[in-house]
Amino acid sequence: MLRKTLYLTALAAMTCPFVLFAQKAEIDQSIQKEEATSHFRFLASDELMGRDAARSEIDIAARYIAEQFRQYGAQTVSGADEYYQHVPLRLSAPPKSGSMVIGDTEPLTHGQDMLVLDGASLQGEFELVVAGYGTEEDFDQVDVKGKIVVVRVGGAEKMNPSALFAAGRDKLALAAEHGALGLVEMYNLPNPPWPLLIGYLNKTQMTLGQNEETSPGLPYIWVKDLNNELIKTADQAGTKVQIEVLGKVNKQIDGKNVIALIEGTDPELKDEYLMLSAHYDHIGVGKPNAEGDSIYNGARDNAVGTVALINAAKYFAENPPKRSILLCAWTAEEKGLLGSAYYSENPLIPLNKVIYNLNIDNGGYNDISRITVIGLGRTSADHLIEEAVTAYGLETHGDPSPEQGLYDRSDNVNFAKKGIPAPTFSLGFTGFDEELMKYYHQVPDQVDNFDLDYAMKYWKAYLLTAENIANDPSKPKWTPGDKYEEVGNELYGN
Repeated sequence: MLRKTLYLTALAAMTCPFVLFAQKAEIDQSIQKEEATSHFRFLASDELMGRDAARSEIDIAARYIAEQFRQYGAQTVSGADEYYQHVPLRLSAPPKSGSMVIGDTEPLTHGQDMLVLDGASLQGEFELVVAGYGTEEDFDQVDVKGKIVVVRVGGAEKMNPSALFAAGRDKLALAAEHGALGLVEMYNLPNPPWPLLIGYLNKTQMTLGQNEETSPGLPYIWVKDLNNELIKTADQAGTKVQIEVLGKVNKQIDGKNVIALIEGTDPELKDEYLMLSAHYDHIGVGKPNAEGDSIYNGARDNAVGTVALINAAKYFAENPPKRSILLCAWTAEEKGLLGSAYYSENPLIPLNKVIYNLNIDNGGYNDISRITVIGLGRTSADHLIEEAVTAYGLETHGDPSPEQGLYDRSDNVNFAKKGIPAPTFSLGFTGFDEELMKYYHQVPDQVDNFDLDYAMKYWKAYLLTAENIANDPSKPKWTPGDKYEEVGNELYGN
């Protein structure tokens, strides 16, 4: 028995390079430079105006991706509208003017010591009521109907910025449910500093929309109150507030995730899915540079990743692996990972059937000898990635800038939080140096300055990685001790 086991192990080791060589030959034949770069040039063209999720040109990009999926033979997914999953998005622009006077205190001005974050315009004098941190228990203890409710920002425990905003949305919903006219959160935290918040929040924001039955539509305001003086004034009996918010703009937008699948060939494994994903939006149009160009074409971020999905549709339709392939092009990543967040809460394929998410996102590259994998070392599939990358003469490296928190800044994190092993397959970079920052979210990020020979290696290495994982008999797992291991065990019933 031992001799037989050793023989089979040796045979598998000898066979593996030949299988990899055959797969590489199929990829090289399927993915041709002229065809792939034509997709690249179109998606990063001026005509798409930077693929801003708030502009109409984003729908042209979505249609283009869908038509490529269709022509190459990728199937639609049950529950989608053809190749689209509609994503309700909501655009909120700052008011033309905003002011507030609480009791007999000094006037507050939007963009200085107050920020109107959401809701309709509002004008008049109103009663105030303070409700602690704005928890359900706090709202149950006071009558807020027909009044402006004032709460402390965040919660009793320390919160990071994203948690502050999430808590604010919950408070806003509670305020609407209890009949309040508006919500004011008193900001008394040293970090993030108030001037930074003004720069970040005093601009057009996009969030996931809500249906008419649950959308609060209430004015939502943050007020600078570092010494807790204003909330004390608001809590005094009889204190009223004079509010004038004019020219507030709110708009509903129909976003689109583009979704398709390719069924696997194995009778059992085809019920498991490898999710291949990339966001296709970018940041749109901004101020002209010295040459007068104002279009942020987003070749590196992330047209190159979108082309990888289109290539995957072609290759896997021709060469379906054992597991099924789920192709996901996300919208509104640049607005806060919104498209992937919506899908993670409204999946078209049950999440416990998705064994891995090989995501793509990019800021640029400064080393064409490597592939950078954000999340390398966190799953059991590392060797499958490294084999594929090596086959194309490249090196595999992990995150060179962990202090940037890149793993938690791309779409993969929405699925990692659900328990799905999910790294991001990125262009080669050694850090955020001058070469990288020359293109990251900048006008020069275009196809004509992209090394297309490197792009071909990148696209093909991605496909070979995906094929390795889709055909491997074992499911990828989180590395023991990873912060998402426990939720992964819950998701898959391990």
